[in-house]
Amino acid sequence: MKISVLGAGAWGTALAIQASARHEVMLWARDAAAVAVMRASARNSQYLPEAALPASLSVSSDLAAAVAHATQADGLIVVATPMAALRSMLAGLPDGARVLWLCKGFEAGTGLLGHEIAREVQPRLRVGILSGPSFAQEVAAGQPTALVAASEDAELAQAAVTAFHSERLRVYTSLDPIGVEVGGAVKNVMAIAVGTADGLRLRAERIGLGGASADAPGLNARAALITRGLAEMLRLGLALGARSETFMGLSGMGDLVLTATGDLSRNRRVGLLLAEGLPLDKILHELGHVAEGVYSAPTVLARARLKGVDMPITEAVVAVLDGRLSPVAAVDLLMGRLAKPEH
Repeated sequence: MKISVLGAGAWGTALAIQASARHEVMLWARDAAAVAVMRASARNSQYLPEAALPASLSVSSDLAAAVAHATQADGLIVVATPMAALRSMLAGLPDGARVLWLCKGFEAGTGLLGHEIAREVQPRLRVGILSGPSFAQEVAAGQPTALVAASEDAELAQAAVTAFHSERLRVYTSLDPIGVEVGGAVKNVMAIAVGTADGLRLRAERIGLGGASADAPGLNARAALITRGLAEMLRLGLALGARSETFMGLSGMGDLVLTATGDLSRNRRVGLLLAEGLPLDKILHELGHVAEGVYSAPTVLARARLKGVDMPITEAVVAVLDGRLSPVAAVDLLMGRLAKPEH
């Protein structure tokens, strides 16, 4: 199979490395100078410096060549750009191309999910999403990982299995792209919430208040936020037409647990630094990578309000990101809500 990965961030690079062991893979990056460095060093030093690029992996800054490489009968295009660039990437692809995207979130401004963007800008594409609990560093290193390929086009989902399933990377299929996309978008917001609560706990421990202090949330609060975050994700997903069982799978609970608790999570890192009192602009500058939850949170909340879906954790995250609530006040607000039935 001929595969083109459009976007040489950490995740796109990791998938390209893994697939190049079995397929003809071209990795596209916008910056020609960066491509020259990658070719010379056999490394993506900016986004995935610890992983060697195999000789079988082609790297290019020629977008037309990368698209042409994978638009033959058995070709597969993987869009590995941030959500903000998905619209422009899809708009430039030819009719009938088989396309998966990796980005997770709602489009800022429109509030659309990836499949809705595709339907609007290029309805004759065959589209789907590849998602699930996965850190790029671990995938590039060949550590065991499980993903889900979701599309209403069953043949396309199976093509993702052919492209990426291996001894160390397991790929499941789903016919529920809405649920997979909602899970991928909302889990980033919840990871900021959990990271903030964990940051307050760690800060309290550091200044000598102790892990069981009433002045900071503990591990009980983490479990509550993850569980209630999953409930918010499910409510929004069902309102948008998703299937409930999707949220008990890899792109729902699986991705939420990983992103909310894993030390490699950029969104969790944002929450940890917010708890330290750092301003958001400084956090994003120091991070050096896109934390999709920061950009998705207001759009997730707007889409939920349009559907009449209650998402208090998301509301609190947006208020903290906007500077309207401190992290401490946000946790107090969430824990002070009135009691009600769990389901």
